[in-house]
Amino acid sequence: MENLTEQIVEKFQEEKPIAHVIGEDGNVFNTLGICSRALKSVGLNSEAREMSSRVMSSGSYDEALQIMMEYCDFQ
Repeated sequence: MENLTEQIVEKFQEEKPIAHVIGEDGNVFNTLGICSRALKSVGLNSEAREMSSRVMSSGSYDEALQIMMEYCDFQ
C-alpha cells in the first residue's frame, strides 16, 4: 500500500485539482463527491474511481480524508 501512496503523491504533486470542501457538509460521502467531481473536471476519471474505491474500503473517517487529500488539494 505504501508504494501505491508514493506513486499517487508523485503523480499529483504538482497538479492536484482543488476540491472546495471548506464550508461544506463534512459528511464523508459529500466530501468524496466533491473530490470525485474535482478529479473528473480535469479528466481524471480513473483516478476518481480509484480514490472512491480506496475511500470506501478505508477503516475510518480520518483515513478516508487522508486518501482524498492524496488526490485533491482542499480549499
